[in-house]
Amino acid sequence: MNIRDLEAFVAVVETGSIVSASARLHLTQPGVTRRIQSLEEKLDAVLLDRLSKPLKPTAAGLEAYEHGRRVLRSLEDLKAGVTPGGEIRGEFRLGVMPYLSEAALSEPLDQLRVRYPRLTLKVVSAWSPRLVEEVSKGAVDAAALCLPDSVAPPEDLVAQTVGAQSVLLIAAPSLGVPRKATLEALARFPWVMNETGCGFRSYIRHRFESARLPFQVAVEAITADLRLSLVARGLGIGVVTPAALIGSPWEDQVQVIDAASFKPRLGAWVLHRPPAGRLAEPIACFTEALAEILKQVR
Repeated sequence: MNIRDLEAFVAVVETGSIVSASARLHLTQPGVTRRIQSLEEKLDAVLLDRLSKPLKPTAAGLEAYEHGRRVLRSLEDLKAGVTPGGEIRGEFRLGVMPYLSEAALSEPLDQLRVRYPRLTLKVVSAWSPRLVEEVSKGAVDAAALCLPDSVAPPEDLVAQTVGAQSVLLIAAPSLGVPRKATLEALARFPWVMNETGCGFRSYIRHRFESARLPFQVAVEAITADLRLSLVARGLGIGVVTPAALIGSPWEDQVQVIDAASFKPRLGAWVLHRPPAGRLAEPIACFTEALAEILKQVR
């Protein structure tokens, strides 16, 4: 069996298309297609459902992907093991959700660069549900994300907690939100939130709907800085982490709302698929550094 054929197949499954796989592997699209066909001939099985968009593996393809991914990871571990001095190299694909970007993309990444200079970091940003999916299918090697306290990480993934983090409710004084507000009072105002794909937004909506209260999103904004600026201009109540608020140019233009009956908390986690292989040490390094940073801003 040709390892290059296996690499092409794994890339197609993880990216969902021939086009994306060809970009990852720096090959032409026909080249990727030929390698997939070659692997299917050797295994005597159809591995991809070519009518689905994005491309999805067949039952046989899913089995081949799971085995193929382990084979490729073992080869990467072998290469790392025979490198002079045992230096870890290769690509480390890391997912980070926006709520953690302020903390995760500072000291933790700096430590990774210093301790593993031959490791190439590729960082992607997405909301937690998408990152869980990306880790599960192997599209990223590890992910730093937040889940509401009531939500547990998937059991088939290795999950390391890096601490619970309070989320602050903020508003411009001009909006007129009481400094000490009940859930009923909060329901009377519009909100500035992230996009619908964020699991935390769904958690807040569910909390309001369970109390039979309206939850009105006035503005959607993906970045914390943009949300802060909109909140400072009085467009609605916002939700931020302490790390995003401290030192922000908008910090002095908003006030923190004390809602005794509504104090949402997030559990911060680093997830990866077992086994971590050659990336076990870098993942541990990143996890420890992130936990330390989050401890400082709670």
